[in-house]
Amino acid sequence: MSGIARRSLLGGLLAAGAGAASPARADDWPTRAVSWIVPFPAGGGSDMFARPIAARVADAIGQSVVIDNRSGAGGTVGAAVAARAAPDGYTLLVGDTGLAYAPTVYPRAGFDFLRDFAPIAAFGRVPYALVINPARLDVANLEAFIEKAKQAPGGIDIGSAGLGTVTHLAIGLFEGRAGVKLTHVPYRGGAPMLQDLLAGQIGAAFVLVTAVAGYVRSGKLKALAVINRRRDALLPGVPTAHEAGLPDFRITTWFGLFAPARTPDAILDRIHAAVQQALGSDEVKRLWAEHGARVELESRADFASFIARETERWSRIAKAANVQME
Repeated sequence: MSGIARRSLLGGLLAAGAGAASPARADDWPTRAVSWIVPFPAGGGSDMFARPIAARVADAIGQSVVIDNRSGAGGTVGAAVAARAAPDGYTLLVGDTGLAYAPTVYPRAGFDFLRDFAPIAAFGRVPYALVINPARLDVANLEAFIEKAKQAPGGIDIGSAGLGTVTHLAIGLFEGRAGVKLTHVPYRGGAPMLQDLLAGQIGAAFVLVTAVAGYVRSGKLKALAVINRRRDALLPGVPTAHEAGLPDFRITTWFGLFAPARTPDAILDRIHAAVQQALGSDEVKRLWAEHGARVELESRADFASFIARETERWSRIAKAANVQME
C-alpha cells in the first residue's frame, strides 16, 4: 500500500472514530452560521461553483452559509486556515484540483490534503481544451500541431495561468505524452492569458471549455481537442485528445467540499445530503450546463476514492515537472 493510500485509510479511520465519539455535537449541528472558505478571489471558478450550492445548502440546514474568500499562494493560504479549524462542521473548504497537489509544489503549504481533510461532496468537473489563435498559428488539427512542434522545438508559445497551476503542469504532461518541446509563457491568472491568446501574443493555451466556447464558435480561437474522455456539449464538434491521436491524455478541473479531518460522520452526512439535493435542482443543472460542468451525484466514499486517486496522480505529475514555489 502506498504512503498516500495509508494516510487516506488512517484519515478515514480517524474520522470514523471522531464521528462515534461526538454524537451530541453532531445531533446539535448546526446552531449558527457555517463558513465555507474559498481559497481564491471572488469571481473565480471555485467561487462561481460554491455560491449557488451554498445558497441551497443554507436552506436545507436552516442556517446561513457564508463564503469566506481567502486567496494567496495558489490557494494554500485559505486551505491551511481550513485545515487548522475545529472539526465541528462550522468551517469547511471549497477545494479544487490544484489543492490536491499544492503541498508538492508549495513546500510551506502547511497542510497535507489527504491527511488533513475529509472529502464531503463533489460539485462538478470541467474539462480543458487545447486552443490556438488561428491568425498566429495555422494548423488544422492536433496531429498537425504536434508535427509542427516536433519540426521546430520551442517554436510554439503556449501560455499558462501561472507557475504551479494545473495549466502549467498540463503543458509538461502534454510535452511528455506528445514528445515535443514548447515555450512556456506563464501569466498571473487565466484571464490575462486568455486576453493575450486572443490578441495573438501567444499561439496556444489549455483553457477551460466554458471560457473559450464562445470564442471558438465565433472563429476567434480554434479548439484542437477537448482534453477529456468524452466530447463536451459546449464544443460538440471538437474531438477528444484520444480521438485526435493522443490517448490517455486528460485534464479536468474538479471542485468539491471538504471538512477538517476528524469531523463527525453524522455532520458530514448531513452536508453531503444537502449538497446532493442542491446539485439535483433544475436551476443548478442549468447553471452547470452553461459553465460546461458535469453534475456529480456520488457517495462520500466514491468522492473520497476519487480524491485519493487525483491527489496521487497530480502529485506525481508535479514531482516530474520539478515545480517548486516559495
